[in-house]
Amino acid sequence: MKSLRNLYVMGTLATLIVAGSLVLGGQDNRWKPDMEAGQQLSASVLAGGLVPIVSTFYLVGPVGVICLGWYWLRLVEEITSISKLLKTERPRYLKPGSIAIIKKLSEAINQQLSGYSSSNLSLKEQVKDLHIQIQVAQRQKRNTEAIIYGIRDAVIVIDAFDKLLMANDAAGKLFNFDFKSSQHKPIRKLVCSKEANTGEGEFIDFLHQSKQGKGRHTRREINFSKSEKSKTFDCIVSCVYDDREQVCGVVAVLHDITREKEISQMKSDFVNHVSHELKTPLASISAYSEMLIDGEAEDEQTRKDFYSVIQSQATRLNRLIEDLLNTSRIESGLITVEKRPVSLTILIEEQLQMIKSYTEEKNITIIGQKPIVFDQVYVDRDMISQVIVNLLSNAVKYTPSGGSIKVEGEVDEIAGIARVNVVDTGVGIPEDEIEHVFDKFYRVSTNEGQAKGTGLGLNLVKQIVEKVHNGRVFVRSKVGEGSTFGFELPLATAEVAKS
Repeated sequence: MKSLRNLYVMGTLATLIVAGSLVLGGQDNRWKPDMEAGQQLSASVLAGGLVPIVSTFYLVGPVGVICLGWYWLRLVEEITSISKLLKTERPRYLKPGSIAIIKKLSEAINQQLSGYSSSNLSLKEQVKDLHIQIQVAQRQKRNTEAIIYGIRDAVIVIDAFDKLLMANDAAGKLFNFDFKSSQHKPIRKLVCSKEANTGEGEFIDFLHQSKQGKGRHTRREINFSKSEKSKTFDCIVSCVYDDREQVCGVVAVLHDITREKEISQMKSDFVNHVSHELKTPLASISAYSEMLIDGEAEDEQTRKDFYSVIQSQATRLNRLIEDLLNTSRIESGLITVEKRPVSLTILIEEQLQMIKSYTEEKNITIIGQKPIVFDQVYVDRDMISQVIVNLLSNAVKYTPSGGSIKVEGEVDEIAGIARVNVVDTGVGIPEDEIEHVFDKFYRVSTNEGQAKGTGLGLNLVKQIVEKVHNGRVFVRSKVGEGSTFGFELPLATAEVAKS
């Protein structure tokens, strides 16, 4: 723009110089001395009429050029100013120009800018709303992922093309894949292994059937036998629908019900065992009572034998009922506990005397412990006596004739505990079942033929030692070599110090 302005100034000056030269030249021609008189007169006459006109033309022409250049220059300046304003990021409204056409152009551009401004404000609001919706969607996605990843059950989400969209750690552990490196891969390749009869193929078929059936919620129990021990899962598959009510994905939740099935089976077995245990003594009591009533016991010795059988079966029935009641009381916290300092050595000797006849009957040798000084524990005497009796009778049950049972006691004054071990030379317990022997209703499957019971004795031991007396129970066993059951209790001095 500056160069245009300079060019305009230079052109104007050149025009003025040319015009002035022409005027001066015309005046000089009027006074040439060598012209003839007639010619001078004629020239004077002509000059007197034409020269003013020519001079005026010479003056008006440049002035017109100057005005035209000035107008053109103003026009270029206005257009350039408009162009600069429109190139800015936020164009302002244009001022009405001094030229009519520029004024109309400015009004038209201002009108368009006004429309664009309102549209721009509307778009900004829409963009702002979209940003908020995106943030809300991202937050909801994070919350959903956090919930899914925090679920203990296995969760798998696939799309309409059977590719993995989402899975938590439990699902990765169950099917042995890593979600981060497995996303968007076919679910069949991730789940199905080369092993046969593992339940994985059934699970994939279940997903396909549920998707094709378009069911909201479908449920099935599936057994997975990835390891030596099979597991049962309660599989719930739900279809996900889009706006057109078309299936766009499937969500599968697998809940491990192996333990629940085992507990249900144990409860069923418990009911059967308890029914049998209750029925046997009741049947004996009823039978011998009827024989007494019918007078079949003619002599005194026979009657005494009948009385003895009735008494022993009643004792057995009472012991079973007491075990059930004690377990229920301890679990509910309703049992009355009377703790006082008691010597473990004395308690063990008392229970050994009670079980002596039982061991002699099976020809089992009992090796008692040596007396221990300062072995007093702060316990409920009757409860700990029951613990010792249960451990001893359990050892006798599963020790074959000719075996031995050894009772060991020791005191750890540094740790402030007293420990009792009951070591037998019995049949032993399989390694995979050791962790369950203290569970309620549990009986070692391989040893069921050795002795009958309800599976409450060891659970009652655990409840009394750990829940009531803050102690610890433990077991070590090897099949064919025997077992060591024991418990630890705080010494009376340690308990008094705590209180």
